[in-house]
Amino acid sequence: MNLPTELLRTFIKAVDLGSFTRAGNAVGRTQSAVSLQMRRLEEMLDTPLFERGTHRVKLTEEGTTLAGYARRMLALNDEAVASLRRPRVAGCVRLGAPHEYMASLLPTILGKFAQSHPGVTLEVTCDLSKNLIERQAKGEFDLVIALHDEGERAGGIKVHTEPLVWISGIDNPHHEQQALSLVLAPPPCIYRNRVLHALGRLKRGWRVAYTSSSYSGILAAVRAGLGVTLLAASTVPEGVRTLGEREGFPEMGALDVCVHGNRESASEAANCLAEYVAGSFG
Repeated sequence: MNLPTELLRTFIKAVDLGSFTRAGNAVGRTQSAVSLQMRRLEEMLDTPLFERGTHRVKLTEEGTTLAGYARRMLALNDEAVASLRRPRVAGCVRLGAPHEYMASLLPTILGKFAQSHPGVTLEVTCDLSKNLIERQAKGEFDLVIALHDEGERAGGIKVHTEPLVWISGIDNPHHEQQALSLVLAPPPCIYRNRVLHALGRLKRGWRVAYTSSSYSGILAAVRAGLGVTLLAASTVPEGVRTLGEREGFPEMGALDVCVHGNRESASEAANCLAEYVAGSFG
């Protein structure tokens, strides 16, 4: 059985835009036609993808699973088409992203995008997620990748959920101290807020031993044994130790990775990059 890409594209539009009506407008179909497409997709997979009876599109567990696969399949389809068709997509995209993703995941993703879209020039700036969103509102970026507390997308499209992990240096004894030594980025860092709120609830003593706005600076301090920090699981590098409940560290939940574009004025190049990034994270 082959899943038609047109059904998957409509499915993803419904997920991202939150309704069958808006999805229909995006793909040039009526709301009833979208509903029929989604029922056809459910029949092909023999499983419900949407929870019925809700005002906004809400996925079942199976629907969430399919969304991840669908984003990757569409990204690969679009990459193949872009690499072969003429004229090629061209232009400049100003991208904002958190430091830790530019150091860990995005170089590979952006490298592959650049190979398949050689006419697109990327201007990449790193900053804290909240700063990136504010700067995009001022017109500094065409596209932003940002971290949010779960459920708070701030107008972005969620493409991934990141579990959070405590880390320390390999032989770091600081996590055993009563007053925990912390290595953090300055406000308004989302990791910093999560750490300080959690320790406040636990009424555990702490001190900020080292502050750096860069991912490399934070890792250097952690590896040097100056303290512990919190990171998204996919950005945890080698040469550090993860800490959990056995060492006395609470579960810290997860963050949402969202892509923020300028829907009204986005260029074809920016839209291409947004879809590619979303598919690569999914």
